[in-house]
This record gives sequence, structure tokens and C-alpha cells, in this order.
Amino acid sequence: MEKDLIIDVSSSEVSIALLENKRLMELHKEETSSEHFSVGDLYLGKVKKIMPALNAAFVDIGHEKDAFIHYLDLGLSFSAVNYFTQHVLSGQGTPAEIYSSLKIGSVLPKEGKIADVLKVGQPILVQIVKEPISTKGSRLTSDISIAGRNMVLLPFSEKVNLSSKITLKEERGRLERLIHSILPPNYGLIVRTAAEGKKAAILDSELNALIRKWEDSWSVIRQGKAPSRLLTENSRITTVIRDLLNDSFNSIHVNDPAVFEEICSYIATIAPEKEKIVKLYKGTETIFDAFDVNKQIRSAFGRVVPLRQGIYIIIEHTEALHVVDVNSGIRSKMASGQEDNAFEVNMVVAEELARQMRLRDLGGIIIVDFIDMDSPEHRQKLFKRMQELMATDRAKHNILPLTKFGLMQITRQRVRPAMEINTSEKCPSCNGTGKIAPSLLFTENIENQLAFFANEKQLKNVSLEVHPFIEAYLTKGFISRAKKWSRKYGCRLNVRVSPELAVTQARWLDDKNEKIEV
Repeated sequence: MEKDLIIDVSSSEVSIALLENKRLMELHKEETSSEHFSVGDLYLGKVKKIMPALNAAFVDIGHEKDAFIHYLDLGLSFSAVNYFTQHVLSGQGTPAEIYSSLKIGSVLPKEGKIADVLKVGQPILVQIVKEPISTKGSRLTSDISIAGRNMVLLPFSEKVNLSSKITLKEERGRLERLIHSILPPNYGLIVRTAAEGKKAAILDSELNALIRKWEDSWSVIRQGKAPSRLLTENSRITTVIRDLLNDSFNSIHVNDPAVFEEICSYIATIAPEKEKIVKLYKGTETIFDAFDVNKQIRSAFGRVVPLRQGIYIIIEHTEALHVVDVNSGIRSKMASGQEDNAFEVNMVVAEELARQMRLRDLGGIIIVDFIDMDSPEHRQKLFKRMQELMATDRAKHNILPLTKFGLMQITRQRVRPAMEINTSEKCPSCNGTGKIAPSLLFTENIENQLAFFANEKQLKNVSLEVHPFIEAYLTKGFISRAKKWSRKYGCRLNVRVSPELAVTQARWLDDKNEKIEV
């Protein structure tokens, strides 16, 4: 499978489109002018309010809305995190001395109460795990992690885990021995799938870079200004590249020289052999038009999504969940039996639905109303197919078999608001107001405009483009209205059909076929 990354950089936002075999699969947008929210950003916050009934607290991290942290999100090693934070703020030794003297062994009890751990006004080290959605602020954790290309660094931890997708026993053993030999005390590590087969020098270099990134934040903690951001994730561009870049990547196209240099520099660090796939786009049309992205956006977003053979789905969003309704369209009239027809439609929809969840980044609860099928075999095949299609989805998800009402329930990790793009256009008749001029006065307005062209602009030959209905009305009869107006105002009027115009729209052209502004 070929993958292409198309990056459109404008003054207000950066848009990133992931194409798989030229088909749009993911779309990311980041506004450059808005307040920065990013999953993975690390903050020194201040406890604003304790909520004993929720066993949670609200934390001020400098955003408009206070962030939320539950007791269970404090992490098993919160005692060590809190010890480090308080001692650095009080200036009892250097951060390096305090961190090296930590004892990670003390584990936070699972059944504890947040009021016993946090107090109002207390500084706390937190990380964003979910961006603000709707009326809710960011979701936080104190279980710190810093992601890299091949590994995820876990400060205040001693565990080492390998990705379950690394299946070769010899490779797992090699990586475990290597990591234990280079990992400093009081650090844990998650080895990502991308690390499989990587040389020791590459992994050692990345581990040191992640540790330096974490230790660079210590100076901000020591200043004691809460709230303040300690470190930020990479930009959305480099984060997407970090998570997606593999051997199947064909090219990365970007239309901005500065971002082009940033990407080249980043790829030279994480995958030097891939640096040649980055290309600077210099075409005259927009980069999204050149790679057919805009056309796919217009067809894929919106309430109604048309599929092949007349099938379509309707996607509705509510505060609590997303609902998908499946419709067979004209396929309901086909010769095949109802059961087989329903099964074929559902299988087609399953493929598009897996794409839509990635494309719109739908999260939370998703309810899909498939067309009813009586056959248990068909229901099971649809369930298995849905699991296969979502196996490549990087977001955590869970799929339940069809209920007896034909509903499939899906939960998908929700870390940021769902992508919504308005694909509607302003009505050319009413200009978005929902109101048009009285249709009874339409021909009168046309006559007044013709009189203006003849008397004021001294035009002797004009053309009028209108809807077919209006053209028939103006030209019917031996002495039509158009002929009467031509004689009356001494100006030859040629009425022409333009099917794309609305009934109450008209376009005037001069004898050179150029538009005349009314």
C-alpha cells in the first residue's frame, strides 16, 4: 500500500492529508493563530478545586477552561512525582540530585481518595491526554510519558514493555537486553513496533534525546510559576510523520519552504533513508487541488455520504454519541434477494465506515444502524469484517457484535474534537438569507435592467442568460416579450438558456460576450 502525505500550509492553519493508494484516509487541521492545545504537552499546574464526589480535581494550566484529573489518572508513581515537584520548587538541591535520589517503589493505592493526596493551591505536574471537547476542559494525567519514533520514555517508572506486534522471540530478547543495558535508573520505557530491527546506536541516540527533552523542563519547574508549560509535543506535522512513517510511504509533499526544511531536518534524524521522499510543491494550483484532496473532502464530509451503486450513509452527531444510518438507495430495486442485498450493502458500508472514523476522527460511542439481516452467518461475517478493517486504526477501539435490532456499537478513543467541515455552499438565489425577491416581479426587473442598458449605457445588442423555464416564458409566441422589449427600447435582446442558473437568476452579456454588472 502506497502512502502519501500532502501538507497545505496557509497563514491561518496547517492541513495534513494522508492518502492511501490515492484515497483520502486521514485529515488533520491545526490553526496557527488559536490557543495551542496538544495531547502530550506537559504543564506545571495548580489545583483549583477538589471534587470529592467525583474523586477528581480541577487544575489550572493556563487555559480558558480548567482541566480535569481523576484520582486514577494520578498514576501509580504519583508519590514520586509529587516528591520531585515539591522538592524542586522548594530548592532543596538540584533537580538532577533530587531525581536520582527518588525511590519509585511506593505505589498509590487504587482505592484512595483524591482529597488525601491533593490540596487546593498545590502545584502539580500534569500532562494533557485529551484536548478540550465541547464544554469540557482538557483531561490530564500525572503518569508522564514522552513519545519518540521508536520508544516512549516513562519518567518515574522502572518498567520496560515491548510492543506486542514485535513477535520474533529472538528480536524481543535482543531489544530487552539492549534496553536494560542503556536505560538509566528511575526511567521506564515502552519499545514501539518501529524499533524492530533497529541498531543499538539508533536506539541509544533516541533514548538520550528523550531524556534531554525531559530534563530540559526541570529549569521551568524550578522557576515555580504555576501554571506554566514545561514542554510541548512536536508540531502536528512531525507528530503525524513520527507515528505513520514506514516503508510504504511513497512521498511527502509540502507547499511551504520553511515547513519543508523542518520536515527534512526531522526525517534526517529519525529515518535518514527516507529524506528523499520529501518534496517541495511549486505548482500554480493549490496543493490540495493538485492531488485531488479537495474533491475528496467535499464528497466525504457532510451529513450524507454517497457510496457506490446508490448506497449512502447519514452521519449525525450528538453531545453523547455519533449515529450512522445505512441506506441501500436504488439497490433495494435490484434482482438479488433481500437478504443477499442487505449483506452486500452492509459490507460496502463497513469499509467506508472504517475510513470515516479515521477521517473525521470520531471518538466516544458510535452507533451504526445496519440494514437488518436474518442470517447469523452474515451477521458474524460483517462483525469480523469490521474488526479487520479497523485493525489498522491507531486509536484504541472496541467493537461489539450486532444486536438483534441490527445495531453495531463501537467505542473509539476520543482525544480531540471530531473533525467537522462544512461542505455546503451559499445559495446563489438568496445569497444565504433564505429569502428571494418576489417571483412575480422577476420579469419586471429584467425589463427595467434592459431599459437601463439601452437608455443609460447606450447598448444596442445584449444577451440574457436565464433558466430554461424563464427562457421559454420570454420567447414563446410569434411576438414574444423579448421581441416587444427589443422594439420598445431599441436594443436587440438575445435570450439564451443557462441550466446552471436558478429560476430567479439572470446573467447579462454584451456584444463581446463579456458579463455586464447590473
